[in-house]
This record gives sequence, structure tokens and C-alpha cells, in this order.
Amino acid sequence: MLWPGTATAHLVTTGMGPVYDGIGHLLLTPEDIIPVVALALFGGMRGAESCRKLLMIVPLCWLLGGITGFGGTNIPDFPVQAGSLLLIGLLVAGDVRLPVPVTVGIAGLFGLLHGFMNGVTLNNELEPLGLLGITIALIVIITIVSALVVSIAEGWKRVAVRVGGSWVAASGLLMFGWYLKGA
Repeated sequence: MLWPGTATAHLVTTGMGPVYDGIGHLLLTPEDIIPVVALALFGGMRGAESCRKLLMIVPLCWLLGGITGFGGTNIPDFPVQAGSLLLIGLLVAGDVRLPVPVTVGIAGLFGLLHGFMNGVTLNNELEPLGLLGITIALIVIITIVSALVVSIAEGWKRVAVRVGGSWVAASGLLMFGWYLKGA
């Protein structure tokens, strides 16, 4: 007991069913929830049109990626989460003004990749309804966060959002460092 041969982890089980387990999985997985919030911040900074499209594309792509991931057996050995944190954090920190189709494309790719990885993970431990819970949580989080940011035109509040983006980018850089070190 003091020197275990293996250590294993399991997904969140709330005891309220697979939908709530999926919601709990998203909310308690920092490498998923932080880039989702950052993406909502970025969408909010880009305006109402980007917000509405992100609200549709991210949950849809996450769901499609998750369904695809149910057939997968392993996750690629590339730190996708670190790349997501770094890219989206830099976009928020730099207040980068991308055309709406490019913003939607980045969001769709993000949703597909993270959804795929969730699908592979959930395939082993949760029912597909867990993916539905994640999708519902994504809709709520993106709606609330992007709506809070879309009304900020200029001033210190916009700077505060950009500072938050820089922290997200720094977290991604830290995760890349851990990956390269082999931790």
C-alpha cells in the first residue's frame, strides 16, 4: 500500500448519471475548461457575430469529434491541450483581429481535437451520454463568458481580458515545457 506498483485514475463520477458525469468531467479538467473559457473570451472580443458562430460550431465539432473518438483507442502523443492553451491565449492576449471565418475555423478545429480526445477517454469509462453533458456545458459556458466580454469595447476591462489571455498562454507554454522534459 505504501509503494504501489501502478497508479490509475478514473473519470469523475457524480452519482447523478452520465450526463452530469460529462459536465463534471469538463468542469474538472483544466486542460479542457481553460481553453474553452479562453476561446469564449476571444469570441467575445471579436464581437457578437463571432460569438454566435462559436456558440454553434464549438459544441457541434466537440460532439462530432467525441463520436469519432469513441472508435479510437489511443490519444496522439502530442500535447494538443498545451497547443490549444498557447494558441488561444496568444490570440486573446494579442487582441488579434481575425476574419470571422478564420476564427470559426480555429474554433472548429479546437472542438474536433478536444472532442476526439474526450471521446477516446469517455469510451472507456462513461456512456455516450457523458458527451451530451459536455456539449450542454459547452453551450452554457460559451454563452455566458462570451456575452460578458462582447459588451466591452475599450478600457481597463478589455486589458484585464487580455491579461487573462496571457496567463492562459503562459500555462500552455508551461505544459509544453513539461511535455519536452518528459514529466
